[in-house]
Amino acid sequence: MITNMLNHKPSKLFLGIMAFFVANALIAECIGGKIFSLEKIFGWNPMEFSFFGQSGLSFNLTCGVLLWPLEFIITDIVNEYYGPKWVRRISYTAIVIIMYAFLMFYMAMQTPPADFWIISKANNGIPNMQDAFGGIFGQGMWIILGSLTAFMVSQIVDVVVFHKIKKLTGEKWVWLRATGSTLVSQFIDSFIVLFIAFKIGNNWSWQLVLAIAMVNYIYKFSMAVLLTPLIYLLEAGINKYLGKENAMQMKRNAMEN
Repeated sequence: MITNMLNHKPSKLFLGIMAFFVANALIAECIGGKIFSLEKIFGWNPMEFSFFGQSGLSFNLTCGVLLWPLEFIITDIVNEYYGPKWVRRISYTAIVIIMYAFLMFYMAMQTPPADFWIISKANNGIPNMQDAFGGIFGQGMWIILGSLTAFMVSQIVDVVVFHKIKKLTGEKWVWLRATGSTLVSQFIDSFIVLFIAFKIGNNWSWQLVLAIAMVNYIYKFSMAVLLTPLIYLLEAGINKYLGKENAMQMKRNAMEN
């Protein structure tokens, strides 16, 4: 049975996609504690603009957003070839692995550190390795809850919108269902994570939550549009790997699931 599965191209493809999806989601969560300046990447000075009465805003983003657009592209690919049931499967798997990872991070932070490790010349001048370790891996519980909730809800929305558009357009306009579903789901994702993590968890004002969410969504919107050609490249590669007839049959079956 195992040999048959490993020789079955659709099964091998799904296993590879799921492995990348889960790993990408976990990495995004792990690097999410760093905030970077998008403007400085291009050598620009930070912009200053206003939303909902909040002034002095600029594109200061969590590093996690660098990877999340890939998650929604993968979701659309799985949706296209395997159907909603398999999107839910990879989503639940990612959430379970992320929860397990954060549990292990928490347990690692609670272990008593060796005295020489806390302050050591080998630590490149870091004054307290225990504090540094906790700062990197010890994200607040509200942030974790907000991130996981937003991820799950946005995945469900992405699946629903994707299939509604596909039912209307058929096999045409891949870009419309892929980009359209991502734009809707990313909009919801941007607001849910900030609402839970910072409105409920840190009592931010509604104006600040909405303003920061809009800044994040502008970035995600732009990335969804810019990455649209990647959908076509991935589809071309998958069709070549599976064979055009087999790929079309999988797409038809996906619409029935």
